[in-house]
Amino acid sequence: MYSKTVMDHFKGPRNVGVIDDADGVGEVGNPLCGDMMTIYLKIKDESIEDIKFQTFGCGAAIAVSSMLTEMAKGKSLEDAKKISNKDVANALDSLPKNKLHCSNLGRR
Repeated sequence: MYSKTVMDHFKGPRNVGVIDDADGVGEVGNPLCGDMMTIYLKIKDESIEDIKFQTFGCGAAIAVSSMLTEMAKGKSLEDAKKISNKDVANALDSLPKNKLHCSNLGRR
């Protein structure tokens, strides 16, 4: 059902945690399934120097959070804003059709 990449990011998520002195914090929830994501950003010179997340949800939501943080880390804020839910799903080698809505967590 899940790709090897999704399972890898679910079983060993990257960038999990909290940045206590974060420059930005965002929280989103998905009313379709109850997933909740909090993202913490450390910004330096208009770029994402560090990014962490805490996600309560299914395996797909955790994998999406992990992949999104990997894709955004080190990017300029402008480039990070351009990461789409399709970009994240493609980087995860697809998500099952009934879990595609999870890829929207990072876009909100």
